[in-house]
Amino acid sequence: MRNVRESVAVLAVGVLACAVGGQTADSQFTIWRFDNIDSIGGHATHVLGHPHLIDSPYGKAVAFNGVDDALFVDTHPLSGASEYTWEVIFKPDADGAEAQRFFHLSEIDPATGKDTQNRMLFEIRIVKGQWCLDSFAFSNGSARTLLNCDDLHPLGQWYRVTAVYDGKMLRNYVGNEMQGEGELHLTPQRPGHSSIGTRIDQRDYFKGAVFMARFTPRALKPEEFLKMPERHGVRD
Repeated sequence: MRNVRESVAVLAVGVLACAVGGQTADSQFTIWRFDNIDSIGGHATHVLGHPHLIDSPYGKAVAFNGVDDALFVDTHPLSGASEYTWEVIFKPDADGAEAQRFFHLSEIDPATGKDTQNRMLFEIRIVKGQWCLDSFAFSNGSARTLLNCDDLHPLGQWYRVTAVYDGKMLRNYVGNEMQGEGELHLTPQRPGHSSIGTRIDQRDYFKGAVFMARFTPRALKPEEFLKMPERHGVRD
């Protein structure tokens, strides 16, 4: 847990204040703002296809075409964490594929330089013209999928989704509403890399946009989750 990246990305004070909401001042966390194609959270990106900046109601965001757009970052922001909270503000478009992996954190074997099976994922499924959240975590043979397609959400809108692991249970949320939970024995993952807009192995591309992600190496309660930023008057 102590190996988790401890520095916080430098953000404008106003954006940080409205986005973080109830976060306590002494907690460590990392924020990635998707307002630049060339770097995310202070890390240079590897760009696949042509993801591009758009104006969202909250500021700049990165849009992905669902075909061949993705960003890759050479860090795993939750490596070393024995518990965590992972939050993303994003918008799934109405015309994407049925199964989409929009955020993938993957461990790399230091001996081979290749991906291990240890990973964390945010995914969505399109069902009856709406979407449901699919969260997955795997570590050294222990895996948990949280997929609840009884609770569907309209496409084309902005949401905050959250995965929380408290050392025993994995839970996921849309807004503050829990979508599912299940037991998981997750050993801390080693350093690795991340992909946004697709899986690490470049499959199941995401059609939509991502505004912000926050990574916290402890389990937060719903009242501590990111608050949606104030809208700037830009239409979705």
